[in-house]
Amino acid sequence: MTTGADIIAGKLHAAGCRHAFGIPGGEVLALMQALDQAGMTFVLVKHENAGGFMAEGGWHADGAPGVLLATLGPGAANAVNVVANAWQDRVPLIFLTGCVDQAEAESYTHQVFDHQQLLRPIVKASLSARLGALDVMMDKALAIALDGQPGPVHIDVPIKVAETETGEAWSRNFQSAPVETAPMAGQDLETALDLFARAERPIAIAGVDAVNQSASAAISDFCLKFQVPLITSYKGKGLLDENHALALGGAGLSPKADNLLLPLINESDCILLLGYDPIEMRINWRNPWPQDAPVIDIAPVLRTHGMHSVASALRSAVGPALEILGDVREAGKPSWAEGEPAKVKAELKRSFAAEPSGWGPGTIFHTLRNIMPADTVATADSGAHRILASQIWRCSMPRQMLQSSALCTMGCAVPLAMGHRLVDGQSPVIAFVGDAGLEMCLGELSTLRDLNIPVIICVLVDTSLALIELKQRGSQRPNVGVDFGETDFPAVAKAYGGHGVWIEGADRLTAEAEDALKRDGFTLLACRIPRRAYDGAF
Repeated sequence: MTTGADIIAGKLHAAGCRHAFGIPGGEVLALMQALDQAGMTFVLVKHENAGGFMAEGGWHADGAPGVLLATLGPGAANAVNVVANAWQDRVPLIFLTGCVDQAEAESYTHQVFDHQQLLRPIVKASLSARLGALDVMMDKALAIALDGQPGPVHIDVPIKVAETETGEAWSRNFQSAPVETAPMAGQDLETALDLFARAERPIAIAGVDAVNQSASAAISDFCLKFQVPLITSYKGKGLLDENHALALGGAGLSPKADNLLLPLINESDCILLLGYDPIEMRINWRNPWPQDAPVIDIAPVLRTHGMHSVASALRSAVGPALEILGDVREAGKPSWAEGEPAKVKAELKRSFAAEPSGWGPGTIFHTLRNIMPADTVATADSGAHRILASQIWRCSMPRQMLQSSALCTMGCAVPLAMGHRLVDGQSPVIAFVGDAGLEMCLGELSTLRDLNIPVIICVLVDTSLALIELKQRGSQRPNVGVDFGETDFPAVAKAYGGHGVWIEGADRLTAEAEDALKRDGFTLLACRIPRRAYDGAF
């Protein structure tokens, strides 16, 4: 006979899920067994937060929703951060929690609280599993997680529901996949067609929604065909090969980049927002253009952020909308007659060059970008290093630089890299992390050891919360609570079964990175940089 847990696991497998991440408790043992028997690999982690980020890394690798499993009480509470990240960063995550049966909860309070009430503000839906309706519930959960802007869906699974045998009929198919929509006829579409047909200086800004729609080919073809320069959010890096002359790179958090890109945007007579969600952007991107600016917004959902105005709002997938816009403009029509985008791209390159001294975070990122293969997937933790790396690291394809761009949480880079490498199994991965961020998830080095996968971790060691210290100093506040002692990270790496080394020069970094690419296990490159090394860098 089939149990409730078997149906839940079978539906996840039918949706393409092949891995689940988490920490077990007695309340989820039936779910773990069912996941295993359905053909899904359960990966034991040391913290639910890391498990959720590993699940996200896997989603970027194979396109299946991530699966995170937690027990009741502290397990569910530990996962709040990564669930909130999935909500803000548009990540389809199925979060399974075990819970005691309702009748038992009326007279048993140990570790018991309302998971659904806790999670509802940060999920697209919170569902409670019920025998007799598991098939429809799972179809609903997966459809909601993937539809429009993807996000997390929570499923609370009572012990009896998971363990009880049931004769419920269920399908091993998942039939609720999202469909692409085209813009509807009307005034907004007419306005958009007119703006693009007449434009002499069109420019595009693309973001996370375009990535989630796999719109890279459509955007690249459109930009090349009509000579439209492209700016992306950090999540959108690689939608157009960043080595191309029309690719102006990622934006959103660097004042130095903003000072070059925002004036260029305001010179445009047709600003195309291609799946661009400003949730990734700093406050400098609030009302970045005048109220009456010629802006066309192509979005899969109603935009309610209030960050900027638009002249035309097209509720549509990016690809179909670009196809319609392309019909009103001659291919190869010149744009930007004075070559302004090329000048900005050249200035961006100069602004984010390696340090003249020969060592520093910029030199580290440039050196590693030149060494690592073109198909490398980089991840970046939150902090000063992330802003600089996102400006320097060139991506030839989408999903080649993974980070927490909306929630901007620390502790994400290492598990993101681990999850991607585990699921993909081919592309090299490198995680960029600050020393404080690495301290947050050191326990996952044991997970990395047990998985025996070749992840490269580059930790920038300056014994300070550099970005916060920079803000503290900039607001003329005293130095409080931002500096700390140095950890011997190479020794820690060795203790966890990996290879670790101190690095204080570009030549040593080159040699160690080349060796790391040949190693089966993980490598930790501990790059010492001076305190305040990021001053003026971004």
